[in-house]
Amino acid sequence: MTRPMHPTSPMGTMARAIAMAMALLPVVLSAAVPAHAQGSDDGTTIAFRVGKVITMDDEERVINNAVVLVQNGRITQVGRARAVEIPAGSRVIEQPQAWLVPGLVELHNHTAGALGDLNDLVYLANPGLRSLETVVPESPNVKRARAGGVTTALLIPGSGTNITGFGTIVKFSGPTVDDMVVQSPGSLKVAQAGNPERYWFGVGRTMMNYNTRRTLEGAKAYHDAWVRFESGESAERPRFNPIYEDFRGLFTWDMIASVHTQQYQVVMTTVDMLANRLGLFTVLDHSTFDAWKTAPLVLEAGHVMTICGPRAFYLDPTQRRFNGIAARWWQGGLRDLGINTDAPVIPQEELSYQAAMGVYYGWKPYEALKGITRIGARALRIESRVGSIEVGKDADFGLWTGDPIDPRSQCLMTVIDGRVHYDAAVQRVF
Repeated sequence: MTRPMHPTSPMGTMARAIAMAMALLPVVLSAAVPAHAQGSDDGTTIAFRVGKVITMDDEERVINNAVVLVQNGRITQVGRARAVEIPAGSRVIEQPQAWLVPGLVELHNHTAGALGDLNDLVYLANPGLRSLETVVPESPNVKRARAGGVTTALLIPGSGTNITGFGTIVKFSGPTVDDMVVQSPGSLKVAQAGNPERYWFGVGRTMMNYNTRRTLEGAKAYHDAWVRFESGESAERPRFNPIYEDFRGLFTWDMIASVHTQQYQVVMTTVDMLANRLGLFTVLDHSTFDAWKTAPLVLEAGHVMTICGPRAFYLDPTQRRFNGIAARWWQGGLRDLGINTDAPVIPQEELSYQAAMGVYYGWKPYEALKGITRIGARALRIESRVGSIEVGKDADFGLWTGDPIDPRSQCLMTVIDGRVHYDAAVQRVF
């Protein structure tokens, strides 16, 4: 029989403290979204007067003592405070010491639903699955992401089989799924090596590569048949195939192939098969271990982007040295280089910290910040909407105590589509 802990004992006090913290967690997360938050979708202008704006625009401007104007969810003006006239009647948010930074973009996130809602361990290829049906608005993960300055994410199925279904690009905003979804399908999730090798009794890389290629070649043949019919080249209308229909966006680059791939040999096969032979816009998720050795192949392909994480370093036995993975990709010539968390492997709110680890192991701080903002948006092919602070783009940004790549910095406020969705002054989460 187990004796109950005495309430005044050290263990009893600790148990009560833990129980109280767990009970208060939902309240804390709920309060992090202020009920009184006013948006800019009613025509009201919101003026953010801040100490510094990191624009991440084409000119890579950094504007000190700046003002950003927002109206109807879009950025309408960015500039020095002395050059921007704030319209009468505007709501002004004063953060004179804060850095205003584009909303962080997370490209490898498995936190849709409860993680048990989407079982991809059925067949070796499961193109009929979608993460869309598992998106849960205002979940604890969504609220924690916002508290970490993350505004946009690619929510993907698991990585247990070669093709695990279609991912969904979302913003961490709004009370409904429709409010959150930016694009669905937003990617085809492919996994090469690692987890799929353990499918059933082990299929090996030869079978995995054959199965992936066969599935995608079937989808491409279906798409090509429709292109010939739609262009008038063929009078024969193809038979509708519900399995292959969602694949069509892959071959028009309206959707990416996001690929769980790492290690030199596996990444080499990914680039050769998906990018070169099938012509897909390919995003290498993970890209860890010694994958950086494929940098010349990635550069030659031209439509491949590399997103590292969550492993930041690798001990290369051939060199007998530790390598910072992002730094080695950068040294190999990669400039479109990003970072992911593989949440919940690493919590999504730690995206900036993962970028900081890349810097600790040799990468450049400014490029790391670009890697979790503009580069992430470019990889998802939504750069026209998010990823930088520019007139006409969605008003998605975070206000920070300093550089987000500095682990000492904290997110003070997160704005998505012109609405304040997290305000540390109302309730701090971290």
